[in-house]
Amino acid sequence: MNKLSKGLIGVSSLGMALILTRFAVSKLAGWEISIKAFIEMAQPLGIDPTLFRVSTGIVLLLVVLAYAATALYSVQEKRLAPRIKLNYSKFASLSNLAGLLTMAGALLAEFYLRLEPKWLLVYIAIGIILFSSINIYLLNKKKYD
Repeated sequence: MNKLSKGLIGVSSLGMALILTRFAVSKLAGWEISIKAFIEMAQPLGIDPTLFRVSTGIVLLLVVLAYAATALYSVQEKRLAPRIKLNYSKFASLSNLAGLLTMAGALLAEFYLRLEPKWLLVYIAIGIILFSSINIYLLNKKKYD
């Protein structure tokens, strides 16, 4: 993989980690806006809104950590590679796949569980899906060339 691809993956992974951090924190810290949203979304499912909110926050936190690790490893590979035995392409692909699937779930929740979707959240989810898809392509491009 060339330096440009690795740099793009690193920068986009860092950006996605930073954006999703805000959403993970709002869910885990119990911000009022998040509590209200999950009361609305849990009702059609018939589940406890607090459990739904906290479990979603944990999933987002795991995705944030995976994106952050991908970003860190992409810029510090020379330092970290001797200490950490990691298949970067596989790990980064799985990180991006986890983010992509999580945002696909977020889109489903926006359109099927809310009374009216919050369009900013829809656009953010679509952006993360797009960047994750590009990253997965860049990471696996060599296999198909």
